[in-house]
Amino acid sequence: MSASFRFRILVAKPGLDGHDRGAKIIARALRDAGMEVIYTGIRQTPEQIVQAALHEDVQAVGLSILSGAHMQLFPRIMELLKKEGLADQLLVFAGGIIPKEDIPELNKIGISNIFGPGTPTKVIIEHLTKVLKVKFQEG
Repeated sequence: MSASFRFRILVAKPGLDGHDRGAKIIARALRDAGMEVIYTGIRQTPEQIVQAALHEDVQAVGLSILSGAHMQLFPRIMELLKKEGLADQLLVFAGGIIPKEDIPELNKIGISNIFGPGTPTKVIIEHLTKVLKVKFQEG
């Protein structure tokens, strides 16, 4: 990895959830930590999110959801990422209102980590930086 390399992160709001304050806070914190951030805006379909990840050549996708539709939307996003050959190449993480009992199933389909409400942005940045450096270090 060159000194000028910056991780590219897509932050997306799937479904009909219109509350994006948390997603914007995360996007800004990641940007302030030196990452390139592409924010899709609200009310994105799984197809729109996957196409944005493909076209923007990102290393990670962050999904933010408060609507309770995570068990319908996240598997569809992961299915589409696999179809495009991206599922194993990207780090996919999520945040929002996600019950603890749903986390094991989301991890099983490839969501690497779930950050709940109140998680300090520093914790998210440290986790992403650590995992992305390992995943994308020059070999």
